[in-house]
Amino acid sequence: MGTAYVALVNYCFAKQHGGEFVLRIEDTDRNRSTAASENVILEALHWLGLAWDEGPDVGGPHGPYRQSERLDIYDAHAQTLLENGTAFKCFCTPDRLEEMRREQRARNVPPAYDGRCLSLTQAEIAANVAADLPFVVRLVVPREGSATIDDLLRGPIVFEWSAVDMQVLVKSDGWPTYHLANVVDDHLMGITHVMRGEEWISSAPKHLLLYRAFGWEMPKIAHLPLLRNADRSKLSKRKNPTSILFYKRMGYLPEALANFLGLFSVPPVDGEEMMDLPTLVARFGLDHISLGGPVFDVAKLDWLNARYLRETLDVPQLVARVRAWAFDESYLTAIAGLAQKRIERLSDLGPLLSFFFAGRLDVPRAAYEGGKLDGDAIRKLFVLVLAECDAVGDWNATEIEAAIRRVVERSEMKLRDAVRPVYIAVSGSAQSVPLFESMALLGRDLVRERLRVALETVGGATKAETEAWRKLLAAPEPIGSVA
Repeated sequence: MGTAYVALVNYCFAKQHGGEFVLRIEDTDRNRSTAASENVILEALHWLGLAWDEGPDVGGPHGPYRQSERLDIYDAHAQTLLENGTAFKCFCTPDRLEEMRREQRARNVPPAYDGRCLSLTQAEIAANVAADLPFVVRLVVPREGSATIDDLLRGPIVFEWSAVDMQVLVKSDGWPTYHLANVVDDHLMGITHVMRGEEWISSAPKHLLLYRAFGWEMPKIAHLPLLRNADRSKLSKRKNPTSILFYKRMGYLPEALANFLGLFSVPPVDGEEMMDLPTLVARFGLDHISLGGPVFDVAKLDWLNARYLRETLDVPQLVARVRAWAFDESYLTAIAGLAQKRIERLSDLGPLLSFFFAGRLDVPRAAYEGGKLDGDAIRKLFVLVLAECDAVGDWNATEIEAAIRRVVERSEMKLRDAVRPVYIAVSGSAQSVPLFESMALLGRDLVRERLRVALETVGGATKAETEAWRKLLAAPEPIGSVA
């Protein structure tokens, strides 16, 4: 949801000023970036109604648009920095860096690189490279003076160089970090304005140094306030769903959701808050964005979505939307295949399959009682299954089953005991159509939300409990048994 909000702001700004909106896939974090995660981004933004002028699926004059396909470009620019002395090779081992951080924490000093390898001679660097010692490339940062970043939303922001870390630009595997890749890409792609979340404010002086090192002009920049929950905490999937596709699966209309997100930067006119995308573009203004952090008010979204359903659709259009939402041929065919062996009459389909056409399920706590697992074991189960669901790469029945089996193999549970509460959380019943296939059809986002609600229903989990239980997933050998 945060990505969509930032994308909408960039889109509105670009279109209002006759500019181009560019979508770039920043996939240099190989642990988190997959083809599946890219597809989710593209599907979500397309569904929301945003169209980009350049991007990985539409091409353009500045491609490729996946950073993983631009490694030679980053390598050449890293060599430029090494040659002009604005970056250096750091051979410090992970153990040495951890020891440095422990010592800094003991002195109440913010952990930051101490510059040890900055003083290496060319002969020492050559010897280390010849010995095939692993190294990263770090940015040279002044230790005196300050930098000023002119933020379009916040005005001048001053940073003392002594508080800016010597950022890693190239990792030991040769892949760039976000900082080098983004600066290089923004310049080469002709980006004039960058609007990103406020969590990147501390990175701005590092980017300024990189622009200076290359002799380039830095784009105009604005750091947008983060979306907040009603209690002003940062919007997070730990508390509420944050995936655009969850809201699609729940039956929200894309134009209503785009309208809702647009209200964070477009004020209503004469009290009217319903606005289509062209209207949002026309009325957009950075001066309308409150730095206090917009509140993601689900009740407001519900109200706005209801208006779209009632005021913008006639009955045939509503029927078409319902079909597209959950009654398309492929979805119904898959569900029918699961249900066929479990029914005696067509009228059995309603109670058996209703959970496929619902959002959150109202399952009472008492429904989870009566099985082999006690309350604490069920809470632990839900925490672990949630973690494994997040880790599943391709969301299909085989991978889902493997994930749940990993949970029971690393805990003191049996598969038949663990399946029951998961069945109830996902379908509302202890007996239904096959669990893993059902979870695959429902989709990761809706399954995750139902499990999260189930966890809260049975008592929730503290941060300490969550961390302790999740350590089971990293256990090298199975702890329990499977039956």
